[in-house]
Amino acid sequence: MAFDIGRRRFISALGGAAVAWPLAARAQQPAMPVIGFLSTGSPGPYAASVAALRRGLNETDFTEGQNVAIEYRWAEGQYDRLPVLAADLVRRQVAVIVATGSIAPALAAKALTKSIPIVFSTGGDPVQGGLVDSLNRPSGNVTGVFALVDSLEGKRLGLLREMVPTATLIAALLDPVNPAFESQLKDIQEAARAVGQQLQILHASSEHEIDSAFATAAQSRAGAMLVSASPVYAIRRDQLVALAARHAIPTIFYQREFAVAGGLMSYGTNFLEAYRQVGVYTGKILKGAKPADLPVQQSTKFEFVINLKTAKALGLTVSNSMQLLADEVIE
Repeated sequence: MAFDIGRRRFISALGGAAVAWPLAARAQQPAMPVIGFLSTGSPGPYAASVAALRRGLNETDFTEGQNVAIEYRWAEGQYDRLPVLAADLVRRQVAVIVATGSIAPALAAKALTKSIPIVFSTGGDPVQGGLVDSLNRPSGNVTGVFALVDSLEGKRLGLLREMVPTATLIAALLDPVNPAFESQLKDIQEAARAVGQQLQILHASSEHEIDSAFATAAQSRAGAMLVSASPVYAIRRDQLVALAARHAIPTIFYQREFAVAGGLMSYGTNFLEAYRQVGVYTGKILKGAKPADLPVQQSTKFEFVINLKTAKALGLTVSNSMQLLADEVIE
């Protein structure tokens, strides 16, 4: 009898342990890594870019919600919010910080941590901006994608002059709060000076200022307008396109989405490809790669888009040569 009681107790204890083992194993499994996403923009206008980031992560076997989580922090165009948002992500000890929208989010994150890897996407030169020591050897905890956005203003001016050769005065709209403001202004002014183009420089960083800038350009009888690259302008995309149509000012933008929304034309980096590359680098770091060993990638895909419907509404004739030059023609 004593043997049977002892045997039953042993079997019972063994069964309890068998149940406990899987529970303990699950408890010991590593937590899902968390990516901190920090942007100067807002969710709506950047939805396609975030989707491209996820595609890059997928290429490295990471899927949001399955084996990686993403904490999103949006500054909504307010640069002064970035340090607080970055501090929140650092305090949460995320595995990687993805900093996009301009150079400002990456600088805000870099100022707070030397241990958490940072992957950026910026239109400004990351070496001149103080993010990395060099493109080939970034060093430290920072690497990413240099999208070459802010160095294309001169090219945009040339395309605008070709589209509207009768424009004696061209307005240039710039965001003075954008960290790239000075370099953009210099690029535009040098390009205009080289061809003898008269410029009207306009500053705007808010909804009201954008309204006023277009009104000023119309009053000055500007024959065309160049809208420089800015996260604020991405947020205000619909407003900018509507104002260009209302004042009948032929306008070139820096992102394809503006032309799709009804803008006359756009020329710039393929943003979706840049964000996909950011996703790939983020996935590699999650797998153990060090930022210092990942050279800064430079975007090599650019796209020129013309909206023929808008050109017709403005009374413009788009030459065959210009249509052939375009990567995409919207009819």
